[in-house]
Amino acid sequence: MTSKKAILPIIGLSQFFCTSLWFVGNAIIGDLVINFNLNPSALGNLTSALQFGFIIGTFIFAILTIADRFSPSKVFFVSAVVASFFNVLIVFGSHTLLSLIVLRFYTGFFLAGIYPVGMKIASDHFEKGLGKSLGFLVGALVLGTAFPHVLKSAQGLFFWEHMIYFTSGLAILGGVLMVLLVPDGPYKKTLQKFDVSICYKVFKIKKFRSAAFGYFGHMWELYAFWAFVPVFLKAYSNFHNTIDINIPLYSFYIIAIGSFGCVFSGYLSQHYATKKVAGMLLALSCLCCLVSPVFFMLTSEITFIMFLMFWGVVVIADSPLFSTLVAQNVVGESKGTALTIVNSIGFAITIVSIQLLNVLQTQVEPKYLFLVLAIGPIIGLYGFNKKP
Repeated sequence: MTSKKAILPIIGLSQFFCTSLWFVGNAIIGDLVINFNLNPSALGNLTSALQFGFIIGTFIFAILTIADRFSPSKVFFVSAVVASFFNVLIVFGSHTLLSLIVLRFYTGFFLAGIYPVGMKIASDHFEKGLGKSLGFLVGALVLGTAFPHVLKSAQGLFFWEHMIYFTSGLAILGGVLMVLLVPDGPYKKTLQKFDVSICYKVFKIKKFRSAAFGYFGHMWELYAFWAFVPVFLKAYSNFHNTIDINIPLYSFYIIAIGSFGCVFSGYLSQHYATKKVAGMLLALSCLCCLVSPVFFMLTSEITFIMFLMFWGVVVIADSPLFSTLVAQNVVGESKGTALTIVNSIGFAITIVSIQLLNVLQTQVEPKYLFLVLAIGPIIGLYGFNKKP
């Protein structure tokens, strides 16, 4: 029997291992372009394919109320194994852009049984202090997302094929840890029958809608920022041609530091109103979007990197708080479906912002690229704070 103190670290470690599948395609995009003769714009297409797979997966998981009708640990395990299978297929065969898009789509589809289901598992074990618990959990997601970049930065030690094998192996290990060591939580309430109406009934709850709206605005910015951090760093290095940046390593730092932001915001939610902390962080990330051209023009590499690292903190630190508000404002037997449908809509929004940046990177000066990301936080803040 796993002790209660060990439950959260195991969930977090499993989440970290499994979500390393998420951005491995971005970390090795240069290798994929060379080996499979792809256009450099494949970055946006492959990122969006995974996001689209996750959207469809979360939508189907929500419609079928899978996380509320079955053991979430078993759902997590099966999803981890299948996602790993589709990830490792990248190594085999001579791929085209289309076949890579299909593989990333299915990897994303089964990540739907990992990220929101992991949050469901945490909410089943930790009714009090849920913000802090989800802070650790989303922090693990951030580290998992950033991890392929640090592997890529170790040039000569890891070939791109090794990165695929390694991340697939980690994901399987994460699934095994979850199914063997994390039982169903004491606060789990099983939905006794299939009920598709839950997906829209939850939006009738005003506080739920408010939290979801803030989350949607946050998601417009988050994954587009993560996906294009390497592009922004390269553009900065090219613009200031005397500056040479280790792009994979700094991409890791900028994304990974957000894990500390998630943990810190979780602790803040223990002392201050969760809604106020979430709103403040969303406003700060919005400000970063608006001032990004100013920092891009600075010749001080240290100042520029420190700015991006601060942005890397605030861009994700509100995520566990929005998820906490979502989970707290629905009945227990609907939590898994509520978290999953909000994830589905949120990630659908990321496709629009990622594809928009994909187009804009050839149409506007690089320093202005991230200005468009402010649209999400501005609208999100309006909906989040709107009075009845």
